[in-house]
Amino acid sequence: MHRKQSFTRIKNMPEFTLKKDFSFSVLSFLFLGLFFLAGVLIQNFLTGSLSALIIAKTAGETILTGILLTLLPLWPVTIIMIVGVWVSMFFFSPVPLYPLFFFLSLGILLSPCLQIILEWERGVLLRRGKFNKVKGSGITFILPLIDRISARIDTRIRATDFSAEKSLTKDTVPVHVDALAFWMIWDAQKAVLEVENFLEAVTLSAQTALRASIGKNNLSTLLSDRAFICNEIQHILDEKTNPWGISILSVEFTDIIIPENLEDAMSRVAQAEREKEARVILGSAEVEIAKKFELASESYKSNPTALHLRAMNMAYEGIRKNSSMMVLPSSALDSMNIGTIAGLSALKETDSIKKAEKTKGETI
Repeated sequence: MHRKQSFTRIKNMPEFTLKKDFSFSVLSFLFLGLFFLAGVLIQNFLTGSLSALIIAKTAGETILTGILLTLLPLWPVTIIMIVGVWVSMFFFSPVPLYPLFFFLSLGILLSPCLQIILEWERGVLLRRGKFNKVKGSGITFILPLIDRISARIDTRIRATDFSAEKSLTKDTVPVHVDALAFWMIWDAQKAVLEVENFLEAVTLSAQTALRASIGKNNLSTLLSDRAFICNEIQHILDEKTNPWGISILSVEFTDIIIPENLEDAMSRVAQAEREKEARVILGSAEVEIAKKFELASESYKSNPTALHLRAMNMAYEGIRKNSSMMVLPSSALDSMNIGTIAGLSALKETDSIKKAEKTKGETI
């Protein structure tokens, strides 16, 4: 009991998986059916016509054998099926059917030897338990009982997601990072012979590299320089997986989650920085405006007529915008003719009366 509990602390304990010797495909079914048909024809030729009951019973045994080999594609199961066929003939068949059962047994033995390997697959062939070769795509033939397709390796680009939960950055900030790795197998032999489960090995190695990279960088670097960190993780992974015949093509971050209180604080800091920049820009604009006013004052200082015209223009603009009252500094009265200002005001009132009369006429 104590030993069983101690194993629960170990993650990724190996689980039982059926180690296939071959794949019993549709082509294998067809090959088995041809042997059955040949056995029926030879049996009819040698001993006369077979009854429909015997043919149906034997066909049922053939189909059941094919189904069992599809579920349990192992050479020991093949031998058991052959023995079962002969036992059924001796104990349950009313007449000896040696030709039929000979061809049926031959079909059961040879039909798994035809293997179909897809275009993107590579089959690792073991002969007598030792590595023999890597089979390419297409129809291939293996020797019965001594050959075994130990694995079919998909050589296409794969995408594997992994994450690092509650990992501490260099400045002790807990973060949750989700990432995605794109990788492919370029050597099927190494992927099968050098590592037990290459998919699990790549995923765990990626998680370890991600945690190590997070621990070496500050949060600001993690948020602002993702490309550098992703390249670093890819380099670490590629060095580890190359001996397994695997290349890491790229690593990308999909999400970085930080604590909510820290996120609010960073948002306030960013807002303060933007406000600071806005005030700096506004102050620079004020300095530029002051310089322009200073240049304008130099022009007006040496030209009183221009200053007088400017003052008159300002007064006119103020009256034209429907202002009922204007407040002028007392010094303005010394440089401007007050009668002129009154005239401007009267002109404004006359314009207002004309507009009112025109509007009244249009209404009538």
